[in-house]
Amino acid sequence: MASIGNKAKEVIKFTKMHGIGNDYIYINCMESMPERLPELAVEMSDRHFGAGGDGIVLICPSDIADFKMRMFNNDGSEARMCGNASRCIAKYVHDHGLTDREEISLETLSGVKVLSLNMDSRGEVESVTVDMGEPELRAVLVPAKSASERIIEEPVDTSCGEVRVTAVSMGNPHGVVFVDKIEDVDFDCLGPELECHPLWPDRANIEFLEILSPSEARMRVWERGTGETLACGTGACASAVAAALTGRCGRRVTVHLRGGDLQIEWAANGHVMMTGGATEVFEGNYYRQR
Repeated sequence: MASIGNKAKEVIKFTKMHGIGNDYIYINCMESMPERLPELAVEMSDRHFGAGGDGIVLICPSDIADFKMRMFNNDGSEARMCGNASRCIAKYVHDHGLTDREEISLETLSGVKVLSLNMDSRGEVESVTVDMGEPELRAVLVPAKSASERIIEEPVDTSCGEVRVTAVSMGNPHGVVFVDKIEDVDFDCLGPELECHPLWPDRANIEFLEILSPSEARMRVWERGTGETLACGTGACASAVAAALTGRCGRRVTVHLRGGDLQIEWAANGHVMMTGGATEVFEGNYYRQR
């Protein structure tokens, strides 16, 4: 604890990282955990008064895996899983000497994920492949409200007109909307409205996907509890699954997001494999008033 301006401050060491623009504040909690995590996420994520980010990610010990991830969106809500954040954790624990392994297991609220570190010729982490597990397509388990067992291009009425939604869970709920041109989407209307639509009992992440070819697509995402972000790993996985289900793409596709590209493969064993980069930006101390 430090004293600044005669007021006691809690000093929280953090590392800013991003996965193709999806930026979070990473805190090493292997020995201790900050208090009041939802409040901390709101404070630290503020891009004017905090460190700035889409939320905070806590790297914790685990009883069932090599490490455990907890994460909170910038509105204070706890998220179950984030593909981009999991890749950043893999790079963090390797680069900061917490492991020397090139394959690690990560406990999340959506189960244990296996992360493979792809090294370059200098022995540095070039990219990370995450086994995201099998997609959940049953509406009741996404969860989504529907009389159908699966929601595939189901019409949904909005104030901006009717759209067709495909529901996929990658450990968190997603609604994928296929569009002819990303630029023509009324994003600021449809994003928040679809996130909070009665179709979703616990809100959902919303992806707008433009198909470029059977192996290539462009995506824009409105994340639950955060708003628009430059990338969403689980969203890219959900979109690739939806594209394959509807015959628009094959089972291997490059998804172009505003922050960069992800390679997604819906493998023969039913698991979705996601490969992409992870970048450390800076380290710092956050001074929190007690």
